[in-house]
Amino acid sequence: MSLSPQWLDELRSRITLSSVVQRTTRLTKAGREFKACCPFHNEKSPSFYVNDEKGFYHCFGCGVHGDAIRWMTDQRGLSFMDAVKELAAEAGIDVPAPDPRMAKQAEQRDSLHDVMAATQAWFVESLAGSEGAKARAYLETRGFDAHTLQRFGFGYAPEGRQALKGALSTFPEAKLIEAGLRIAVDDKEPYDRFRGRLMLPIEDARGRVIAFGGRILDKDKKDAPKYLNSPDTPLFDKGRTLYNLHRASPASRQTGRLIVVEGYMDVIALSAAGFGESVAPLGTALTERQIEMLWRLVETPILCFDGDAAGQRAAMRAVTRALPLLRPAHSLRIVRLPTGLDPDDLIKRDGPRAMEEVLGKAQSLLDTLWEHERDSVPLNTPEDKAGLKARLLAHVETIGDQDIKGLYRRELLDRFSEFAYPPRQSRDQGAWQGGGQGQGRRDAGKWRDKNRSPFAGPSPSGNAARLRHATSGGARDALSAAILAGLIRFPAEIARHAEALARCPGLDPRFDLLLDASDHGQALESDMLATILTRQGQAMPSPVDYGGMRFGFLSPDTVPAQACAEMAQAIELLVERPALETALADATERLNREFTDEAYAEQQRLLKRKLEFESRLGQMASARAALPSGDGSKTMAE
Repeated sequence: MSLSPQWLDELRSRITLSSVVQRTTRLTKAGREFKACCPFHNEKSPSFYVNDEKGFYHCFGCGVHGDAIRWMTDQRGLSFMDAVKELAAEAGIDVPAPDPRMAKQAEQRDSLHDVMAATQAWFVESLAGSEGAKARAYLETRGFDAHTLQRFGFGYAPEGRQALKGALSTFPEAKLIEAGLRIAVDDKEPYDRFRGRLMLPIEDARGRVIAFGGRILDKDKKDAPKYLNSPDTPLFDKGRTLYNLHRASPASRQTGRLIVVEGYMDVIALSAAGFGESVAPLGTALTERQIEMLWRLVETPILCFDGDAAGQRAAMRAVTRALPLLRPAHSLRIVRLPTGLDPDDLIKRDGPRAMEEVLGKAQSLLDTLWEHERDSVPLNTPEDKAGLKARLLAHVETIGDQDIKGLYRRELLDRFSEFAYPPRQSRDQGAWQGGGQGQGRRDAGKWRDKNRSPFAGPSPSGNAARLRHATSGGARDALSAAILAGLIRFPAEIARHAEALARCPGLDPRFDLLLDASDHGQALESDMLATILTRQGQAMPSPVDYGGMRFGFLSPDTVPAQACAEMAQAIELLVERPALETALADATERLNREFTDEAYAEQQRLLKRKLEFESRLGQMASARAALPSGDGSKTMAE
């Protein structure tokens, strides 16, 4: 009987490994795992661990490793099918009936394994023969020792279109073609795929040869690829295979990490330098299936890419593939090598310690995403910066896990706000240079009085002046307090304006509490928000906080739809204010450094815009009847 890999994976997922092991071995809880003295060898202190989440057991003493099926065969002494049937009965699933087609496929794969093993033996023999001299000379330039050459199975495919066919004459040519070793084109005679190349076997998780990779040795041959891999066959699916996984898997359990590099020569160089926990995809960008394979071994594998443009593109392809798959505690870390260097170059130049230092500086997936999008195009205009935000949010939308999605969204918007809207205080401090701070402000004031633009409009007075004073008091100003009161009155509006508020720097901390409550995705009510603020030691906003100013969206007489529309306008003003003040401070600084017509016109334009801003705010705050005095509880309830 032949069982599909999908069915066996389903069986393993329905079995709790620790419950199977505990029937014959006493386990003790150790964090997220279980430990015991190894049942496969005599020991006094526990080195045998069982991990239910990853579905395997491992002994750090004798190296034994396996899953629930392997436990039943190796420890209980059952045959494979008896072990499967017993576990299936426990899991409550039926063992599939014998399938003649699948049995034939299994027989086919077994025969292909024989073909690949014979081919590997011939490649190794050819490397040691006279024809392999050029390949041996190349290997000497790489500095690999004899142990590395033997461990990774280096070989050589001789020149000649029919050399492999003659060496493996005991196998039918159809098998050689099916294994990807020979190429058949139309009615022409088939020919060898690998010719004149240094060969490396590609093995599956059990260490069986399933494919080959070959490097060209003739530098003058420009009509052939530098590296050539086997095509997909019944044995080999490049999107579901990681080079060196069968060696890196036990090594990763010792180090607690897994290093992913771009090619198999990088893997070999790292392994020779002591980084045995290294793997590589095979001629493709890292696939979703390969990411899941990595996560079965470690929660946060390290992706190590070359520092050139191609390496950075490969890193971003991996990031975008991983985002929809993210789940709690599972992510990626990214390493950028120095420009122009691959792992082998770095190790040869600076030694293994330099590689260790680079790995220690691996960035999080979020940091990599932010830096790539921030640096990918110039960000000189507001439109450019808006494009950055759109790209970041587009990435966030691909994340499947809602908790991670919310956290990424909040973190990236915070970084965008710091980048696009620098804090006002630092701008103010840098806006007056030369002489003492007070002298600079006095000189600037005299200049403004003398050179007031005829287009700037009259100086604000009365209500507008009072509003300007109220809105210049930092985070807890009148406009912020009024908007807080409005959001508590209409909780559904929090999610609608979350993006705008999240990118506004220096806001009242009570906004953060409202946004956090909204991120949880539950329906919000005014009383609930009041409770949240109280528990965090924050006071509810009251009419006293916004200076008795009259905002229509806080009036009980305003219909909800109109109130929400007016509050949206108020939020626009709140978000616009720091950007406007920052731009005005920059313009004033430029004008103080060098008086030109252009600098003067820009400063006057921004002054005019600020007056218009204050006028809009004044109109909004005086458009309605005054709110009732008191603590504002009636308005909140309504």
